[in-house]
Amino acid sequence: MSLVVAVDFGSTFTKAVAVDLGSGELVARAEHRTTIDTDVMDGWHACRAVLAAADRGVPNAEVLACSSAGGGLRIGVVGNEELVTAEAGKRVALSSGGRVVAVVSGGLTATTQKELRKDRPDVVLLLGGTDGGNAKVLVQAATTLAKYEWRKPVVVAGNIDAQDEIASTLTAADVPHVLADNVVPEIGVFAPDSARAAIREMFLRHVIGGKNLSRDPAFARMVRAATPDVVLRGVEVLAGLHGDVAVVDIGGATTDVHSVIELDPEDASLGREVVATHPVTRTVEGDLGMRWSAVPVVAAGVEAGLADDPHLRTAAERRHADPSYLPDSDQERRYDETLATVAATVALRRHAGRQRIVFGPGGRVIERSGKDLREVDLLVGSGGVLRHNPPEVAARILGAIGTNAQEEGWLVPQRAEVCVDTDYVLAAVGLLADDAPKAAEGLASHIHGSALRGH
Repeated sequence: MSLVVAVDFGSTFTKAVAVDLGSGELVARAEHRTTIDTDVMDGWHACRAVLAAADRGVPNAEVLACSSAGGGLRIGVVGNEELVTAEAGKRVALSSGGRVVAVVSGGLTATTQKELRKDRPDVVLLLGGTDGGNAKVLVQAATTLAKYEWRKPVVVAGNIDAQDEIASTLTAADVPHVLADNVVPEIGVFAPDSARAAIREMFLRHVIGGKNLSRDPAFARMVRAATPDVVLRGVEVLAGLHGDVAVVDIGGATTDVHSVIELDPEDASLGREVVATHPVTRTVEGDLGMRWSAVPVVAAGVEAGLADDPHLRTAAERRHADPSYLPDSDQERRYDETLATVAATVALRRHAGRQRIVFGPGGRVIERSGKDLREVDLLVGSGGVLRHNPPEVAARILGAIGTNAQEEGWLVPQRAEVCVDTDYVLAAVGLLADDAPKAAEGLASHIHGSALRGH
């Protein structure tokens, strides 16, 4: 049996799985707290010992890794205007596995570059203008970065006609940068793939080593991409096997949603976005989490009519004060379930968007915002609250997402088969996808095998 080992250096836990390269069978798995306080490789070595005890082939196996340790990938977006390039930049950053820590629209000035520095982005995504359009704001932003000796890596993904001038300006000022295709080459078109690849390149070249997470050079050699970027790639593999897929990952601080669907061209006329919808999408809701963000979950639940227990806020405050808290009674477990239900439902609503009827000069019109997930074939849940509870709890949490959605116009999954990534292998699927596609597909089938039947 030939093995490969996939490792996710997470913000809290380091997870590792050994996979049969031929079949994609999950051979062994292990996890250890991420040892950010010493060296992140310490946690990996502990995981490797567990895997090696399960299979003698582990010490000689190739190791592929992703990482969100040390705060993950922090991205600052600099664009022309909020409704077009800044919005497109946020979408690119999120789909690249980054967390958007700053958005500057209207270009970059001496004052706004100071504010950008305070947000400490690992990478700046610089974009603006359609191809052949006005390049003044884009060029001026690059000039400002050069003038004030910006030293963090920059991905340039704006008006293609300005790239030579921008590259010359940044090179002369020793600003690390890489050029990518325009993410908005024309109004109504969204083309993120080139910029995503460029951000991944900068993440590997500058960010991994720059965070000083390990003294061991093997760490940088192992890591292939940011964890959320890899997970989204894993969702693409799932979609290739099962049709349209959505994944909701309920964490302690955020709830992430990934979706890969085939877009219906007929729906385009119903949308009102200046930046076109993309088949592959990730969103991060920083105010929806089980521990650090538990209090705003309650507020979101009350606003959406999903939470009415007057004691829920007190329970949320307890979790915020002690993020390591584990429920110690049936009532506390019910509070956790309610928080998870609100987080998953609201996150999917924000990701998907809404349909409503409006009246204009032409009469009654159906208008949509966002991405239509109603026909999604497979809904996958992830996160500790789903993995570490009985299947019926996960079924209730994920089953509640579609409640009242049709009546209120939410474009969330309606009839999807539901399952949970109980062994946390989506990241491993993404890591294997390009180098070992058959193994990736076999491992992805393992996820689908954990479907919550009857829900």
